[in-house]
Amino acid sequence: MKHIQIKGAGKPVSTLIKGSDYFTHDGYEKVAQNLNAFLEIGGNTIDTAHIYSGGQSEQVLGKYMQEYGNRDSLVILTKGAHHDENGPRVTPDDIRSDLMTSLERLQTDFVELYALHRDDESVPVAKLLEALNEHIEAGRIGAIGASNWSWQRLQEANDYAASHGLVGFTFSSPNLSLAKANEPFWAGCVSADAQTLEWHKKTQLPLLSWSSQARGFFTGRFTKEVRDNADLVRVFYSDENWERLNRAEQLAAQKNTTTIQIALAYVLNQPFPTCALIGAQNREELLSCEQGAEIELTADEVNWLDLSTTSLT
Repeated sequence: MKHIQIKGAGKPVSTLIKGSDYFTHDGYEKVAQNLNAFLEIGGNTIDTAHIYSGGQSEQVLGKYMQEYGNRDSLVILTKGAHHDENGPRVTPDDIRSDLMTSLERLQTDFVELYALHRDDESVPVAKLLEALNEHIEAGRIGAIGASNWSWQRLQEANDYAASHGLVGFTFSSPNLSLAKANEPFWAGCVSADAQTLEWHKKTQLPLLSWSSQARGFFTGRFTKEVRDNADLVRVFYSDENWERLNRAEQLAAQKNTTTIQIALAYVLNQPFPTCALIGAQNREELLSCEQGAEIELTADEVNWLDLSTTSLT
């Protein structure tokens, strides 16, 4: 499996990142099998968060690492400062509380990648960066990033860091998929638009995409007439996305692969470093992702899939 470098992480990060939002104590045996299979194909990076499964995701990952003694082989991406029913909670105190709880659950004293799960634009970036840098200096965090931040706030944060001798954000984690979101999945979610992609191309900041395969939109299970998944209809059903699906099917036929693998390859063949968070929960899905991650697309093919050009040259 290919890997990318993220400044501060200390280890190469696999381009496929294993999602863990379904990890629970009751499903531990399945989780362990999934993680072992992921490691067997060369993956090493696990995505989790303070809020996933009510904290069980981190706890189960911590149990797994203790049982298999493989903490040093893994890269952990966890996230904190998610909003709650009372509103935004993106403050230095919230960051500290969530991070310390996450480390305890994970049974580790350090995570390679730490991201703020949401943004609150009323909070100055200075406060957040200074707080995160304290945790870097204390040895609790390697690289810092942001999930669901706009590129403008990321730029503001990194400008502040550069002018004040601080470590800035070295990765971002919005949604990026071949299917473009009509509206946010949930309040506060950010999907990468054309301006965001252009900014990443300019800065070469790594992008770690969640919902990289558009929640199964490209599996063939969905058509204009099949409307039993209300969230998928709301977020992804559009004439433009049906055309993207059609083009992915055409390119898959040409390359003797599957449509969902072409959709994954689109994410991993951007003109800047990318990783794809995947939700594979069995060996068949995992091997499909592995094969999709090996597909190389030209810039012309990427642009054609995304409707930027009308024909392949």
